[in-house]
Amino acid sequence: MFLSVFDIFKIGVGPSSSHTMGPMVAGGRFLEALRAQPFRAHGLRASLHGSLAFTGKGHATDRATILGLAGFLPETLDAEAAEAALVLNRETRVLSPAGLGDLAFDPERDLIFDFDRALPGHANGMVLMATDAQGDVISREVYYSIGGGFVLTEAELAAKGDDTRSDDAPRVPWPFATAAEMLDMAEKSGKSIATLKRENERTHRSDAQISAGISRIWQVMRDCMDRGLATGGTLPGGLSIRRRASAIHDALKAEAGLNMKAPHVINDWMSIYAMAVNEENAAGGQVVTAPTNGAAGVVPAVIRYWLDHVPGASERQLDEFMLTASAIGGLIKHNASISGAECGCQAEVGSASAMAAAGLCAVLGGSPEQVENAAEIALEHHLGMTCDPVRGLVQVPCIERNGLGAIKAVSAASLALRGDGKHFVPLDAAIETMRQTGQDMSEKYKETSLGGLAVNVPNC
Repeated sequence: MFLSVFDIFKIGVGPSSSHTMGPMVAGGRFLEALRAQPFRAHGLRASLHGSLAFTGKGHATDRATILGLAGFLPETLDAEAAEAALVLNRETRVLSPAGLGDLAFDPERDLIFDFDRALPGHANGMVLMATDAQGDVISREVYYSIGGGFVLTEAELAAKGDDTRSDDAPRVPWPFATAAEMLDMAEKSGKSIATLKRENERTHRSDAQISAGISRIWQVMRDCMDRGLATGGTLPGGLSIRRRASAIHDALKAEAGLNMKAPHVINDWMSIYAMAVNEENAAGGQVVTAPTNGAAGVVPAVIRYWLDHVPGASERQLDEFMLTASAIGGLIKHNASISGAECGCQAEVGSASAMAAAGLCAVLGGSPEQVENAAEIALEHHLGMTCDPVRGLVQVPCIERNGLGAIKAVSAASLALRGDGKHFVPLDAAIETMRQTGQDMSEKYKETSLGGLAVNVPNC
C-alpha cells in the first residue's frame, strides 16, 4: 500500500474535498475521456446522488460540478476566472472546455440533484453524460468522490482490492499496510516512521522534491491560517455565522503581556488556529486537504502550536511531522475511510486528529511505538462522531470541531510521550472499529443533514 504524502495533503479549494474538489476532478477526467473519443459531443449533463445531492448546494457541489465540466481543476483554480465562467454559463447556457468546443449545459435542466436514487458504490456518487445534437446520451460515466479529493470511476471502485499485495502495486521498500507492519518494519530497521515514509516517497521523487513539496504545502496552510486570523465578517450560506478567529486572536494578543494567565488559554490559541483555516474553507478559499477539507484545520493548527509555542521547535523538522502524519492518514484511508459521507466525522476530524497527534509526538522525540500510541489515543476518542452539518454547510459544527480536534491531538501526543509506547488498544483496532462504526451508523448522520444538529437547531 502506497499513498504519497501529497495524496494525503493536496492543495485545493473549499468548502469540501468530497463535494467541491472531487466533482471538479471528476469533471476533468470526463472531459479528458471525451477528447479521446472519435465523435463530437454537443452537450453535457450531470446528476448528483446520495450525500452529493442532500448537502450538495450547501457544499457548493453545483458550482464545483459546473466548473469541473468547464475545465477547472481545484489545485490551479483562479477564483475570479471561475466566477466569470459561472456567470457566463448562466447567461449563455454553454460551457467551452479546451479542445471540445461549445457544449450546451443549462444548469437548471442539465444538473440534477437526485434525492431518490443512491448509487451503490459510495455515498458520494455522480453521473456525468455527454449528448449528441438531438440530446441523446452518447457517453456516460459514474464517478465516486471517496474523500480527500480522491475520485474513482465505477469500474475502478469495483476493481479496487488489496493494492498492498497486488502485482501492479507501486514498488516501495517499506510496503506497510497496517500499523502493526509499520512498527515491525521500524523495529527491525531501526528507522523512524518518517524515515520509512521518506524512503517510500523516494521511489517517485527526489529528496529535494519531497522537501520542496512539503514546504509548499505548509506555506499554503500557513497563508490560509493567516488570512483567517486577519478576516472578520460573516460567512456565506445563509446561517449568518460570524467569523470568530480574528477577534479572538486580537484578544489573545492583547492579553499576551499580562501576568497570571490561566494555563488553559493555550487551548484558545490552538482553537483559533484551526478555526481560522476552517472559516477560510467555509468561505471557499484555498486550503489543503488534511486529510479532507472539512478537517483541514487540525494538522496546521497543531503545527502552528508546535512552532510558535513549544520551545526548541524548528521548521527543519517539518518534513518529519508531515511524513509521519501522512503515514497515519494513509493507513486510515486504506483500512477504513476518511469520508464523512461514508463513516461520519470520526473519519474526518478523527483521522486528522490522529495524524496531528502522530506528527507532534514524532517531532517531540517520540519512538515509533509512542507515535502509534498517540495516533490511537486521538482516533479512539473520536469514535462514533457523526457528520451532521447544519443546512449542509461546512460551518456548524465543523469549524469549532476542528479546534477541539487539535486540542485532542496535542493531549494525545503528550499522554503517549508520558508512556513507553506499550498500550492496550492497538491503532489497527481503533481504525477497524471506526470502519465498523461507520458501516453501522445511520445514513442520517453521514453528511446528509438529515439528523443530529442539522435538524435540531434553526437553519436560519
